[in-house]
Amino acid sequence: MHKILFRLLCCLWLLAMACRKGDHIVPPVVTPVDKGGENGYLGFYLLNEGNMGSNKASLDYYDFTTGNYNKNIYATINPNAVKELGDVGNDIRIYGGKVYAVINVSNKVEVMDALTAKRIGQIDIPNCRYLAFAGGKAYVSSYAGPVEIDPNAPIGYVAEVDTATLKVIRKVIVGYQPEEMAVVGNKLYVANSGGYRVPDYDRTVSVIDLETFKETKKIDVAINLHHLKADAYGDLYVSSRGDYYTVQPSLHVIDTKTDQVKKLFDLAVSNLWLSGDTAYIYGSAFNYNTGDWTISYNMLNVKTETVLSGSFITDGTEKQIKMPYGVAVHPVTKEIYVTDARDYVSPGTLYCFDKSGKKKWSVVTGDIPAHIAFLPVP
Repeated sequence: MHKILFRLLCCLWLLAMACRKGDHIVPPVVTPVDKGGENGYLGFYLLNEGNMGSNKASLDYYDFTTGNYNKNIYATINPNAVKELGDVGNDIRIYGGKVYAVINVSNKVEVMDALTAKRIGQIDIPNCRYLAFAGGKAYVSSYAGPVEIDPNAPIGYVAEVDTATLKVIRKVIVGYQPEEMAVVGNKLYVANSGGYRVPDYDRTVSVIDLETFKETKKIDVAINLHHLKADAYGDLYVSSRGDYYTVQPSLHVIDTKTDQVKKLFDLAVSNLWLSGDTAYIYGSAFNYNTGDWTISYNMLNVKTETVLSGSFITDGTEKQIKMPYGVAVHPVTKEIYVTDARDYVSPGTLYCFDKSGKKKWSVVTGDIPAHIAFLPVP
């Protein structure tokens, strides 16, 4: 573990044992895996979602400098946090020396120091989903209502948060059940799903002017949108989950110069990670008609906008992965990390592959490992 984090962890573990004699605290589990060196990054945080209603969201940390994987660090570092991290971790990002973790059902964004994971505070936002950052501000998408399927579910919004004070300073109404966002220039793009209003899904991407913080237009894309990533060429890659019956999942490319959809890929995209000119994509598509899951792994060249041949896992390890649930690529070494949620109620697995797609190691994580944020060297 990074030395600052390690020292704080040791001290707070002793404090926790003194202050919580009647409580049971699960200590962090440290597993040696691989010492890869810094390469501009100290390590990464992995946010485990935890099954909804179980209050088991947890935080792991992989330290590149020691090669240790540290499981379940939050409770020990923050012994006075009520109910630990909370219920359902949905996104994690690092910005301005702080870690921001979206805890969806707990209606908050947890904010920690990036080097120590010590709690700084929280931002209260109902049914919050994803994060984006620009100009000293955090942007948080919100379903703006309870967690339930409802044809009358309210329209969603995006909250603008001052990262210095952690206060919400502006809000803008977008579409129904907004999901992932990306900033391109002075515009914030928001994928709207309408997932609570099934079968009346939303099918738009909202475009927000960051100066006025008003929605300037909606781009019609496809139903039930989810992930939205910006590449280096002014394009957005937006995933559609389809309707799980007859409308198949797909991936759409938006040109932000014209705010028009310019390309469609017939790919199932449960998540994707853009690294350089390559998008690493996995799909876990469920169909109610057949009752089957279809698992796929793909790569896409975002410069040429073409699907590459083959999978980014090249040694057959994908046969061991029961339910892929997260993907990330080291910005420098190009090592590929894939998480496996397995049965959703027991500890998952994190796999590390070298840049050629061959497995290096794997380690046990918390329940439903999902979201990774790399910690840069200060």
